[in-house]
Amino acid sequence: QLESQNAAAFVLLSNVCALASRWNDKAKVREMMEGRGVKKKPGCSFIEVNDQVHTFVVDDTSHPQTDEIYAELDRLSLQMAEAGYTPDMGSALHDLEGDELTLCYHSEKLA
Repeated sequence: QLESQNAAAFVLLSNVCALASRWNDKAKVREMMEGRGVKKKPGCSFIEVNDQVHTFVVDDTSHPQTDEIYAELDRLSLQMAEAGYTPDMGSALHDLEGDELTLCYHSEKLA
């Protein structure tokens, strides 16, 4: 029995389903959350540069230097691919079906 409004319990169950590649069960858990009005706060990453803290969430476009940040990520991703790097998609908690770009704009990489 999950606590009715505790997003953490739902997210944990959803992640367990994802790690087992049980995508339909993961979707059911997320639908249950939506049906009960349970919201998960998005994860975020922080970086401090010149005594200023910058905060990022996945696919964030609110930073004043968004264009430069995304261009640098694209440049680095291309450079890594040319060097033979391929990301470990096995640890992704989403059914990406080879969509590596989704992982490219994770908040940790944006930071």
